[in-house]
Amino acid sequence: MGHWFYRNIVEPGKLPMFLALVSFVLTFLLTRVITRLIRAGKGPFRNVNPGGLHIHHVVPGVVLTVIGGFGAAGSGQYGVAPAVCAVIFGIGVGLVLDEFALILHLDDVYWTEQGRQSVEVVVLAAALALLVLSGSSPLGVDGLSADERQNRATLLLTVAANFLFVLIALVKGKARLGLLGVFIPFVALVGAVRLARPGSLWARRFYRNRPKARARSSLRAARHDKRWERPRRAFQDLIGGAPDEPARPADRELP
Repeated sequence: MGHWFYRNIVEPGKLPMFLALVSFVLTFLLTRVITRLIRAGKGPFRNVNPGGLHIHHVVPGVVLTVIGGFGAAGSGQYGVAPAVCAVIFGIGVGLVLDEFALILHLDDVYWTEQGRQSVEVVVLAAALALLVLSGSSPLGVDGLSADERQNRATLLLTVAANFLFVLIALVKGKARLGLLGVFIPFVALVGAVRLARPGSLWARRFYRNRPKARARSSLRAARHDKRWERPRRAFQDLIGGAPDEPARPADRELP
């Protein structure tokens, strides 16, 4: 195990990336444990409210991300400094993305239904970072042989085709498939050839005068969401905690 780690992580200069990924995942998990304890009123942890102002952990996260990012950019791949900066950067990113939904909505939606978006973004970011760490090249370039890489026409054609698949998948409203398709071209191709999701740019542009296509798109999206809604919510609740129940409007008194 030690030989494999040195040969595949340390020697190629991937140790900072590995440390950043590990610190990012651990920070997110630890943060979720602490926030769930605060929510339940257990343990010694409490919200930070100096002067009545609630300081969200995205604030120190931004600071650590800036420090670690600039430090890592100027310290190379080897040595103690890049490793320390990578850990600082990973901790900062973990704190920031844990409150991604707050940044997106500009509101404290941490324990609401919208707050689930933070968990989705963290899982996706960790998956992409793991693909980079494993040596996957963007847009399928790693699938080319040495001779094909030297052939400029083949290289450019491969990159252009895979980039087109990714772009179409994103325009069709399939963000997860599009982002994963940056490193796994076949995934982007699946998103590119299938029907667009309702409300996407592709659907609004090309399904405007095609009622059958709109109906098929809506039906397929509804079936897909229904099939994956329960396992997706269970996974998100396991990692991030179940959101608060929406407040019910007070019953109005009859005159």
